[in-house]
Amino acid sequence: MVSFHRSICSPRRGVPRIAALAGSIAIAGSAMSSALAQEAPPTITLGQIAPFTGSAAEFGRFYEDAVALAVEQLNTAAEEVFGGPIIARHITEDTNTLPAPGIEAARKLVEVDGVAAIVGGWSSGVTTAIAESVSIPSGVLQVANGATSPLISVLPSDEQADLIFRTTSPDTLQGIVAAQLANGEIIDDYKFKTAATIYINNPYGQGLSNSFTESFESRGGKVVAQVPHPEEVQPTYRSQLSTALEQDPDLLMVVSYPGHTAVILQETRDFFDMDEWQFVDGNKSTAVLEAVGAETLAGKYGTSPGQNPASPGYENFSKAYDHQRIPPFTASAYDAAIAIGLATAAAIASGEEQLTGEVLRDHLRPVSNPPGKEITGGSQEAITQAMKMIKEGQDINYAGASGAVDFDEQGDVVTPIEVWKFTADGGVETVEYQSAEEIPEK
Repeated sequence: MVSFHRSICSPRRGVPRIAALAGSIAIAGSAMSSALAQEAPPTITLGQIAPFTGSAAEFGRFYEDAVALAVEQLNTAAEEVFGGPIIARHITEDTNTLPAPGIEAARKLVEVDGVAAIVGGWSSGVTTAIAESVSIPSGVLQVANGATSPLISVLPSDEQADLIFRTTSPDTLQGIVAAQLANGEIIDDYKFKTAATIYINNPYGQGLSNSFTESFESRGGKVVAQVPHPEEVQPTYRSQLSTALEQDPDLLMVVSYPGHTAVILQETRDFFDMDEWQFVDGNKSTAVLEAVGAETLAGKYGTSPGQNPASPGYENFSKAYDHQRIPPFTASAYDAAIAIGLATAAAIASGEEQLTGEVLRDHLRPVSNPPGKEITGGSQEAITQAMKMIKEGQDINYAGASGAVDFDEQGDVVTPIEVWKFTADGGVETVEYQSAEEIPEK
């Protein structure tokens, strides 16, 4: 298994250039060291799981960099407010976009690195496997940035533990918007009477396929087949496609990850002479564009949990993140780390000496939910302000880069749902956003 890690102990410091400073530093001597040791706040090790290899390999580095930005902002604020960093190390491990490697990665984070909290993951199948096998039994807090399966809301092993949260909406909402899209309620001259789904056989694929089917059929449409495919990337999907396309549906809904999607689309086009596809967040990928070609995909629509790019939190984040491309669930990875960091600060301010996963959990909702002064994420100034208020005993309500981070009883939040399309120049364009208030119940 490939291991990626980043250690952050304190904000960057300049190196003294004037030789005379050495004398002053020496005079301070051990007394200063002793004072700093006494005043330094307790720290946590923050773990992260991300896909650096496997079917979603293109996304891992973006998520790692987003969490690294959050850690830097948190530690810079903590230096000023508490006299030292509160996150000793940020360690990221590769999941290979599969449950078994993900479990081993999480086990290493918990048993070797001693993490109190984990950011991740991107795949619901990986996330639930880690929660059930590692994080919940170990009492470690887990905040997923891209796991959208409805199963996570009602995971039996978390019913009493309350240790799995997420900073993106469950797919009950995305399924409804995808059905609205396919039913002609969003785009003029874009409407289908029948559809089939081909989906990755894990909680994400099953949940979103079912949500779309229920909502599409409630609108008078007909889903003629729901066909699963294996989690590991296969050389061909012709058998599954034969089943999905047997009744000649008007539309093929592809609920999968980039590595699978590229092959599925090529075979649908080349062997079945069919290219009416609709996509979801797992297909919103440059790898899919490169494999299939913009000339084939231009004008094809999809949906995704997203964030309004005009919101102050996202604008702040995009400036600080400083990447030309921000894939889905990148801002929510940042929000997951910030929420954990602010919960850590609240635990320290309340006098907690043992920063366990359960302790961080108990402070997570108070810093993220109303009431309290709304703190818009993304900028160093905002995170420092939030930490100052926490130390002073004031209530805050963190409003993230990806939207509101108001955790309900299941650990879920509600974020907007984006409608997007592939473009002729090989890009992706947002068509519109729907807030939770705009989305019908089914």
